[in-house]
Amino acid sequence: MIPVLAEAAREVDGAVRRPPTRPATRTKFQVVALLMREERTRVREDGTLTEPQRAKQLKQLDAVGTLLAKIAARDTSLLELLAEDARVSDAARELKATMMRAGGLEPPEEPPPAPPAPPSPGAEKQVVPRSVISRQLANPFLAPDFSAAAERQAPRARLLAGWELLEPLFRSFEHAGPGAPACMPLPEPRSLSAAHGGKLMRHQAQVVEATARGHRTFLLADEPGLGKSAQALLAAQAADAYPLLVVAPNVVKTNWAHEVELWTPRRRSTVVHGDGERVDGFADVVIVNYELLDRHVGWLGDLGFRGMVVDEAHFIKNKGSQRSQHVLALSERIRARAGRPLLMALTGTPLINDIEDFRAIWQYLGWIDDAKPLGPLMTALEDAGLTPADPGFYAAARTSVIDMGIVRRRKADVVADIPARRVADMPVELDGAAGRSIRAAEEALASRLVDRYRSAVAARAESTVVDDVVVDGVDLDLARRVAAAELKDSSSKAKGDNVFTMVRRIGQAKAGLAADYAAQLARNVGKVVFFAKHVDVMDQAEQTFADRGIGYASIRGDQTPRVREKNIAAFTDDPDVSIVVCSLTAAGVGLNLQVASNLVLAELSWTYAEQTQAIDRIHRIGQSEPVTAWRIIAAQTIDSTIAALIDSKSDLAARALDGAGDEDAASSTDVQLEALVALLTEALDAEGVA
Repeated sequence: MIPVLAEAAREVDGAVRRPPTRPATRTKFQVVALLMREERTRVREDGTLTEPQRAKQLKQLDAVGTLLAKIAARDTSLLELLAEDARVSDAARELKATMMRAGGLEPPEEPPPAPPAPPSPGAEKQVVPRSVISRQLANPFLAPDFSAAAERQAPRARLLAGWELLEPLFRSFEHAGPGAPACMPLPEPRSLSAAHGGKLMRHQAQVVEATARGHRTFLLADEPGLGKSAQALLAAQAADAYPLLVVAPNVVKTNWAHEVELWTPRRRSTVVHGDGERVDGFADVVIVNYELLDRHVGWLGDLGFRGMVVDEAHFIKNKGSQRSQHVLALSERIRARAGRPLLMALTGTPLINDIEDFRAIWQYLGWIDDAKPLGPLMTALEDAGLTPADPGFYAAARTSVIDMGIVRRRKADVVADIPARRVADMPVELDGAAGRSIRAAEEALASRLVDRYRSAVAARAESTVVDDVVVDGVDLDLARRVAAAELKDSSSKAKGDNVFTMVRRIGQAKAGLAADYAAQLARNVGKVVFFAKHVDVMDQAEQTFADRGIGYASIRGDQTPRVREKNIAAFTDDPDVSIVVCSLTAAGVGLNLQVASNLVLAELSWTYAEQTQAIDRIHRIGQSEPVTAWRIIAAQTIDSTIAALIDSKSDLAARALDGAGDEDAASSTDVQLEALVALLTEALDAEGVA
């Protein structure tokens, strides 16, 4: 056997001297190395050999090994073929059997092929929407990205070969930092203007600028309220990372579609619901929630994404969970195909229980795998010239990871960028039976208004009074009279839903989604104030918090002053009480809750003043941080119209109190009336009323 190995090694040596090294040569090198190891073991254990014979054969094998080492020194890429876990191809197995027979040995029988792997959990649920099939048929070929192969080549460990590195990397973040949040160096932005004309804050523009300069992986851990979604979408635009996949919690996926329209209006988004019947397979941005990944992971992995954003990325901290495995699998397929995709993990709280919570996020970003650092991170650790035994390793390792793309800014760090207080709308989709029922009731209300309007138009046409006024389109004066009549009837016990019962039902349907979002905020920022108008909405929210083990206090109108003060004290003083659930009318005045800087408005008020009073419970003297009010709005319902009308009242307040103008504001003082007018005019426009 030894002469056969020696001859094959000389052939490999000759071939490597004439680069490039071809695949057949690499295969022969690997087979010679494998057979040399096996032959060395056989010689040592062969009891029929005398000691001189054994020593002679081992010396000959050492000569073959020395030649292989010289060959690997000429082409160091061959070293990876010697790893214990190196893949042995079918061609290598065939060559090995041939060489063994040439050396007088009988190759062992090949084990029977392994049975096919069982389908992954949930595979029977997987679907492929029709529009996705249409996209694949329209363009079955993806543009090749030859940078992928180079990006996947792992650097060769030199100084750190053999060291366990992942645990020291995690531990490096337990050592005290330099007194500032962990944040990579960010460039100064060249502009604060978005492509569509919108304005960015400086801290947002820095991330977009870093992306434009070539950075492609980010753990964006800014505190809530600093505009992470805008940064992610504009970074995708800067990197041309389309199509882009966004994985988000169910409560915010509709808001992502809203943000796409706001920040990148030239890009089309699609939101995946249920089995994806309404998915637009040709969209630039595909938005899916974690719970639906098991149904859609198949086609999502094949669509050819060049970027991926995972919102609330702490959801994947448990690598054993199915949603985490789906996210990691999608990331791996995107990295394998795109080479340098844009990968962003968004979370205000990357660490919840343990430093190990970093593991899944870093793996999603492609910084590590299950066993070791990868690519640029490994190169940075090698370049530092330190091992885990050296005193300076932990500080250098922490810096190396941060420079991979950790971005952390607190409100206090960018206070000059953001307004003292702002209202951020959070659109949510009302799914299921409740959503269908509300939409049907709204259509019935609109139909009733249209019937009233048409009856009024017909009555006016039959009138003997001559009317010289010709109305082009919808007669707004008549529409207001119709709306006023509807409001008058709404105060009685007329049959059918009216504007008040509609808003009440929408508030009930939003309760669980609003509580979900408040729970996420509480995990990210600590104290949160939750406002609702109705007792049943408060009850549902409190039940959600109790089910999730989140401490809460409650402030309601039927409480005695003593109970009220006790609950306020629990929220302000007890670190285990993260949320206070407040009645919008009972807690809208006379409270100091500035221990929080975030509040959730689960239901809309009918007045701008009532909304402002709620925000003022935390935006008051003693508040040291900018305040954000997250207003939960049911998309594609009258809720959106009411929110816009409430916002118009801020202009009214400016005119009335600050002397900003003398415009006539009387026509927008009645939100209920204007909401009905808007519902009626939209219905008439849809019917083409001229």
